[in-house]
Amino acid sequence: MVSLKRLTTEDIGAALKLSAAEKWNQTEKDWSFLISSPENICLAAVENGKVIGSATAITYNNEVAWIGMVLVDKDFRGRGISLMLIYKLLEKLKHCRSIKLDATPAGQPVYEKVGFSEEYKILRMIHPTGEFENISTGKNEVTQVSEIDLKDVVDYDHHVFGANRKKLIEFLYNQNRGNSWMIKTGEKIDGFALAREGARFYQLGPVSAISPEIGKVLIRKSLEKLKDKPVVIDVLEEKKELVLWLDKLGFIVQRSFTRMFHHKNANPGSGDKQYLICGPEFG
Repeated sequence: MVSLKRLTTEDIGAALKLSAAEKWNQTEKDWSFLISSPENICLAAVENGKVIGSATAITYNNEVAWIGMVLVDKDFRGRGISLMLIYKLLEKLKHCRSIKLDATPAGQPVYEKVGFSEEYKILRMIHPTGEFENISTGKNEVTQVSEIDLKDVVDYDHHVFGANRKKLIEFLYNQNRGNSWMIKTGEKIDGFALAREGARFYQLGPVSAISPEIGKVLIRKSLEKLKDKPVVIDVLEEKKELVLWLDKLGFIVQRSFTRMFHHKNANPGSGDKQYLICGPEFG
């Protein structure tokens, strides 16, 4: 019989096996970040003492709860375990103003059944080799993010994403300080880019900016640091010019996601300034 329990740090190894079996990109550090924060709600489905499924929800200051990592061991599928996990998460997230997620094509019909609606599409694009050409940033003043700048980056991300993601921004920054960039005009941030090393690819994102041109400059700067490394990005499909430019750089569309919200989209953020997300597990 399947039961549900809270994921703990002792379950990180089992959780990592679930994501690795699907060839997802999460690392032990990613799982630790999700599970270790007491504000987050991370669940495991267990049968005979074995973790056979997972689902996580990051609670961004109770403004937005972000559902991710909904996984079920292939030997236990078809028994409604994923729905069991989702219903339990929704029950525990009633206090949040907004509940959101990025659904795979297979998962979208399941989420629609429990009250989720489509917001927009996201394309996952990969560059298997990292052999980039013509990515010079030109004369733009791109600077590395410092610890002093983090508050400004968090505030900018809050405006764009629609919720305060201070802990996530700090986690991403500390994972890859050498590839964290921003552009400023005076004291005002015009855009920023963060990246992290994954299990299979370097994930570039989030990238947010006041214009497509600034977004491209930040992406170019990050890619300069990722030459000869496999890279994955999740780009908003509506940013068609950016998608075409990435295609010319050699990125290939691998799959799509659908950003969805539960019942109401109380915290939409500013999608016009968002170019790359930081992965469907984080938003």
